Order: sequence, then C-alpha cells, then structure tokens
Amino acid sequence: MKNEDFDMLLSSIKEAGDIKTGKKKPSRVFEIEAPEIKMVRKTLSVSQSEFAMMIGVSVRTLQNWEQGRRKPEGPAKALLCIASKNPKAVLEALHA
Repeated sequence: MKNEDFDMLLSSIKEAGDIKTGKKKPSRVFEIEAPEIKMVRKTLSVSQSEFAMMIGVSVRTLQNWEQGRRKPEGPAKALLCIASKNPKAVLEALHA
C-alpha cells in the first residue's frame, strides 16, 4: 500500500470516529421512513404473532411499533419497507 493511500485511509478512520462520538457531523445522512406496520401486516394477511415470528421480533415489540410507542430501526425497518412494496416476495421468503 502506498503511503498516500494509507494516509487517506487513516484520515477516513479518524473522521468516522469523530462522527461516531459526535465531534463532527456526517456529510450526508440517509433516512428511510418506516411504513405503516399494521398495514403491511394486514396486506400479508397474518396475525401479530405470525408476523412477529416471521421477522424475528417479539409480539410486544410489534405491538409497540403498531401503536406508535416505538419505531423499527436498522434491518427491521428495511425489511418492513421491502414488505410494503413487495409483500408477496416477503411472504414467500419468510413464511414457514
């Protein structure tokens, strides 16, 4: 590895650390809005317990999402977005 490449990599790692600790703001942020969870579940025609089991969360977590007390994050949010756009694919992939 060339010195200049190493220096750029090291600089990027330091910048990532500053962003993570809040010392620096990221240059861009990507936000994915979570879809209406209850609508997604009803589109799939599954109960709360079935849907929770399918996506790997507790029924209580799903209820909190549906009632607006909590919001899905990370992979769950992405999976719910996919489910809202293509419910058949999600049902085929996740329904046991």
